[in-house]
Amino acid sequence: MRFQQKLAPVLCALILGAIPLAAQWEDEPGDVPYVPSPHEVVEAMLKLADVKAGDIVYDLGCGDGRIVIAAAQKFHARGVGIDLNPERIQEAEENARKAGVTDRVRFATGNLFEADIKEATVVTLYLLSDVNLRLRPRLLKELKPGTRIVSHSFDMGDWKPDKKAEVNGRRIYLWIVRPNAKVN
Repeated sequence: MRFQQKLAPVLCALILGAIPLAAQWEDEPGDVPYVPSPHEVVEAMLKLADVKAGDIVYDLGCGDGRIVIAAAQKFHARGVGIDLNPERIQEAEENARKAGVTDRVRFATGNLFEADIKEATVVTLYLLSDVNLRLRPRLLKELKPGTRIVSHSFDMGDWKPDKKAEVNGRRIYLWIVRPNAKVN
């Protein structure tokens, strides 16, 4: 009985502690939780990718749209955000209106594994490692040589990044799609 009395608060704490984590998983199990990149990381990602006017930045799993909005505001690029969650897309569209960049960005509800990404010159990701690895063959097959891919926190397995950076303890990786890239 004493053991159960001592164990009960621990179990309650574990269960209650898991609720906020579970609340971040908005889609089906196995999908990526919505955790926005801090603004300083967003800016660092765009700088690492050397985003310029004329670039078309695709953010796969765009959440509230902050990356493509920043690309349009600060780097004069165009952007496309894709997310499974229609509520996030509505939020992103509202954020673009507030930022005054609706003429340079658009958002679509969709699956990042099915979206047409061929026009991208820069692709940004804040996904999980296993999602990056599943996405990698598609990126290499469909993106033009020279396209830059930037990931917040998660790498691409044995595909070594061209550059790395760190912002406030957060890693950022950059890969550049090469001609005749090996599609695993």
